[in-house]
Amino acid sequence: MKIAENVVATIHYTLKDSEGEVLDSSLGSDPLVYLHGHGQIVVGLESALAGKAVGDKVNVVIAPEDGYGLHDDNLDLALPKSAFPAEMLDQLEPGAQFMAEHPDDDDETVMYTVIGVESDRVLVTGNHPLADTELHFDVEVHELRMATEDEQAHGHAHGPDGHHHH
Repeated sequence: MKIAENVVATIHYTLKDSEGEVLDSSLGSDPLVYLHGHGQIVVGLESALAGKAVGDKVNVVIAPEDGYGLHDDNLDLALPKSAFPAEMLDQLEPGAQFMAEHPDDDDETVMYTVIGVESDRVLVTGNHPLADTELHFDVEVHELRMATEDEQAHGHAHGPDGHHHH
């Protein structure tokens, strides 16, 4: 079996930046289990893994456009504190996150992260922390299986045996 759409892939990975600093890794913990073809991992890595089999090792460099994207200045906002519900104000500190509409597209939502709080406004970004970053992945494919009908319908893997309770 090879990685293709609707295959559940179990992989171990290490992610580094262009300077070789480890940004994330599954080594020493549970592997990543994802449903291929459903946008659960960055598009560049998903493309690089297509057609791979158990035991295959992949070293791939992914441009920002195929990773977490380029920094979008339109997603850096200074919002008045009055834009937030009163009960939320004491939770607004750097690192806090919330979902809100995209500033240019009412049909799209964005995960915003608070990056600063001033006396009358809150500074937020909808950019991923790894926007503009070239990603260096080292991946080993450990297991592959066909997704169940439920997994395909839900768009994500339900665990090692296909079982998952919502």
